[in-house]
Amino acid sequence: MDLFLEQLVGIAQYYPVILKGIGITLALSVIGIVAGCIAGFPLGMGRASANKPLRAIIGVYTDIFRGTLVLVQVFVAFFVLPEFGIELTSFTAGAVALANLNACFVSEIVASGIRAVPRGQLEAASSAGLTRFQQMRLIVLPQATRMIIPSLVGQFVLLVKDSSVVSAIGLFDLTRSGWVIVQSIPNGLLVFAMVGIGYFLICYPLLNLSRRLEKR
Repeated sequence: MDLFLEQLVGIAQYYPVILKGIGITLALSVIGIVAGCIAGFPLGMGRASANKPLRAIIGVYTDIFRGTLVLVQVFVAFFVLPEFGIELTSFTAGAVALANLNACFVSEIVASGIRAVPRGQLEAASSAGLTRFQQMRLIVLPQATRMIIPSLVGQFVLLVKDSSVVSAIGLFDLTRSGWVIVQSIPNGLLVFAMVGIGYFLICYPLLNLSRRLEKR
């Protein structure tokens, strides 16, 4: 018991390290979420469009990234892109990989939301003389967005957890801070329990938001 308390106090003394890791994890997650949504919504609109070649191209692209390991994508951004003259820092490589992955998942969520809008509303809007762009802006997207918000929030939670893989390229995120602390406090169970609590504290507000939105 004394050893446990001593180790717990020792971990508490590493709070600057933990806070730094949380900060990097939050920064990566926010960038991945925002950039992923900015890219994912247009991709989703294209995925749900009547243009078959465009749907097919976007579908293949998103399937490739949704179907491969996040870790592999981070490695490609950090180790492979420099072979083509694109040098990225570990933070930029992690942010690019996470944003791209999030965009692929968001695009499928958006496309499913667009397809769920009743066709009769589009036919009525077309009869009223609305252009395709006006139909999308005034009728489709407002309804689709309300339907997909819970799924989007769920995807954002997954992205936060997926961000842990960036520690493999040396980025000092929350997971990496755990590896640093465990070198001095040899109790992996206790140290990574604290890391797990850190991820929970980041994700819980999003989980709570998702539950509230689903009840509406």
